[in-house]
Amino acid sequence: MPELTERARAFQAAIAYFVGNKLKKQPKDKDGNYAAASALECKENLSSYIEGMARLQITTHILKATHPQANGSDWHNLLRNRDWKEIGTHSVAQLEEDITGGAALSKDAKFLRTEIQGRRVLDWIRDGDQEFQSALHENPDTAREWMQTLRNHVKQKSGNIGNSDKPDSDWRVKQVYWLADGDPRSDSGYHLLQPMFPSSLVHAVHADIQNTFFGEVNVEARKAYQENKPFDRLYRKYQGLALRQIGGDHPENVSALNSERRGRNDLLASLPPPAWNPPGLRMLARDSAFAVFLYFGNVRELVKALGEFLASDPAPTMETRQQRESLEQELGLELAAFGAAVRNQQDRGWTRDARCQLPRHQQLWMDPERALLEVRVSSEHPEWQADDEAFSRDFHRGDWADQVAGDFGLWLNAQLRQHDDKLKALGETEMRHFARQAVIEAAWPMPMQRRAPAGDAA
Repeated sequence: MPELTERARAFQAAIAYFVGNKLKKQPKDKDGNYAAASALECKENLSSYIEGMARLQITTHILKATHPQANGSDWHNLLRNRDWKEIGTHSVAQLEEDITGGAALSKDAKFLRTEIQGRRVLDWIRDGDQEFQSALHENPDTAREWMQTLRNHVKQKSGNIGNSDKPDSDWRVKQVYWLADGDPRSDSGYHLLQPMFPSSLVHAVHADIQNTFFGEVNVEARKAYQENKPFDRLYRKYQGLALRQIGGDHPENVSALNSERRGRNDLLASLPPPAWNPPGLRMLARDSAFAVFLYFGNVRELVKALGEFLASDPAPTMETRQQRESLEQELGLELAAFGAAVRNQQDRGWTRDARCQLPRHQQLWMDPERALLEVRVSSEHPEWQADDEAFSRDFHRGDWADQVAGDFGLWLNAQLRQHDDKLKALGETEMRHFARQAVIEAAWPMPMQRRAPAGDAA
């Protein structure tokens, strides 16, 4: 028998640990994994374990997210190159398939997802890798037979529903009766639709969110922010995330990817389009962006709620502080959304228009990418060059963000004073508090994060 290659030996080691976990061979390591099986134990047991893998479903959309005990067909969808504008599973460039089969087959799924030289065992099997085949058994005929059985179990079929041509559902799964034809009073005209949980898409979103929170770039950005230092790379943040836990204490009952996430499924903030791109936010004729801000999103309602709360003279308790801070921070998030809406609606460089009356620091907030444009040089308009150069200097200095925060504090003070006579005494202390609480402590995502080194303060 020829000597095994390095990759084949790695396959052999993975197989030994797989069989050991199935046999629950002692002792366990600190991570809860069982010891590797011997060559004899692999030879005696591997065949039956391979046959058992027929119960696994390789999928992208899972049934058990609704209920871990649901029995039915999953859906495998790897459709690509579709001219669809909607975001979905087809939008993910590197889609990771999920594996379902319940807790009894969780070790099988873990084995197939084991990475050897940067690829999953599942992928090596699908490719018919000869080195994996040689690691299965010392007898070439037996190894070939086992390899063919494995390949039949893990076939990649886009659009396949489960392991059968006849898809099954389950009473535990959420379903919708959809009237397709005929009288709605008659049951015969309805189709029963079953929404499928896009497990692979959810996993891709989760990975991006994790990278946003814990990736090297964002960690460095947050450190620079805390130390009040410039940062020249893009900072990303997800606002308003919620968490849905699937599978309880046993997420492996649902699927392999759900187990890897420990049941965590992130829910993005559900914001209607007008909240991000409202019509009519032309700012050219305004001497302050805050003349428009009051009519954006839920700002008026939040200002009213904060005014009523402060005017009620609530008791100085922790609950009072938390409620006040919550309203203040919601206003800060509305401010961030407002800035994003204006930037999305306007072309970069729109503040070059002679009709723009915004103060310079608000221009820098609303039109930060103007700093990336080439300086205008015109013999007829020499003031253009001077203005563009001043814009770039002011942007690189970076203090404009604090000035915008100050404007916000002054604006909110004025709004609250108008709300109730009891709030007439609000002054500079409150202004500074509002600016900090709603903008800084709420981690207001400033555009481009002061992407150039700071200059001397003027």
